[in-house]
Amino acid sequence: GVSRAQIALAWLLNKPTVSAPIVGASRSEQLDDAIAAVDLSLSPQEVAELETAYVPHRVTGFE
Repeated sequence: GVSRAQIALAWLLNKPTVSAPIVGASRSEQLDDAIAAVDLSLSPQEVAELETAYVPHRVTGFE
């Protein structure tokens, strides 16, 4: 199986505008997830499904 954290990091690594996600791990399991995400390859269909579920919100306060 693959954890949600691995999927999220793999998705971030797939984005050309993200050069290096900042990972904070306080347990060894979290570090293991981050390392495993590097080798996780998402298909174009999986990326599309993940992005369909995401609806960006307008950022306020920095206008």
